[in-house]
Amino acid sequence: MAISTFECIDGHTCGNPVRLVVKGGPNLKGETIGEKRLHFLRDFDWIRTGLMFEPRGHDMMSGSILYPPHNPENDIAVLFIETSGCLPMCGHGTIGTITIAIENNLIRPKKKGFVRLETPAGLVKIEYSQPNDKVEWVKLNNVKSYLAASDLTIDCPELGELVFDVSYGGNYYAIFDPQKNFSGMHNFSATRLVQISKELRTRINEKYPNKFVHPENPAINYVTHILWTGKPLDEKSSGRNAVFYGDKAIDRSPCGTGTSARLAQLYAKGKLSLEEDYIHESFIGSTFIGRVETEVEIDGNLAVIPSVKGWAKVYGRNTINIDPDDDPYAHGFQVI
Repeated sequence: MAISTFECIDGHTCGNPVRLVVKGGPNLKGETIGEKRLHFLRDFDWIRTGLMFEPRGHDMMSGSILYPPHNPENDIAVLFIETSGCLPMCGHGTIGTITIAIENNLIRPKKKGFVRLETPAGLVKIEYSQPNDKVEWVKLNNVKSYLAASDLTIDCPELGELVFDVSYGGNYYAIFDPQKNFSGMHNFSATRLVQISKELRTRINEKYPNKFVHPENPAINYVTHILWTGKPLDEKSSGRNAVFYGDKAIDRSPCGTGTSARLAQLYAKGKLSLEEDYIHESFIGSTFIGRVETEVEIDGNLAVIPSVKGWAKVYGRNTINIDPDDDPYAHGFQVI
């Protein structure tokens, strides 16, 4: 393989990284961004590992690549590239990508202040505020989100039997609220949560095979994230979470798809009202504002359209080379 060069713009959403690839992304085949995602995974996943893994990235790295829209009514399509794979949807990645793209004139929306974004999980409608050269905030109206299962049990080697729900917000989340054997994420270090979560996710998918298959997109078919809840740091916040993803990452942001899944869970259980603000804290204390905007149906069952509002900051540019003929670690590595 010849040397490949990628022009990137780096930023973060409420503390979690976003690396937008602005030049060097591959030409992909497909009638939708979902089909292009499958082509990328089949033939170009070395780009993801090369840009996201060490030594060019790190364990928490997230990124994205923009493509022309497949429907002329929409503004842009996005492929998410993460240490954990190519997620169907990424909330913090969307907020960061839109911020970077608008500030650098990479997107020219048909209507200023609004973006219609095609993701592998579906169409995401976005609002943003840009009072000057900086984007102040981004609000995404996410895909249909719903509570997929309640009061399931799993044996956790560290903690004993745990009860959890599974909720969908663009990815499937196993949500653990405080209970007999889990006092709340506020009493755990990030290191311990990572150690517990990786084995727990494996056990969940082994115990409940084929239970979590999206009714409209069967390529989304297992639990990818663990969401631990606990007491917020700020009394004005509604709740706090620690989201585990990949093999060893705790989201530094409040997690957009995680917030969406949490809103769907709480609404289905009667613990959250329509259009009620839910201020969601991350592990480091940064916040998103979530709301259930409207009720919808998915496969004949209750679902919601959640919104998530947050901010991102752009901090640098990168020209990154991947040269497998010269560098034995061109395609990246992970230590743990």
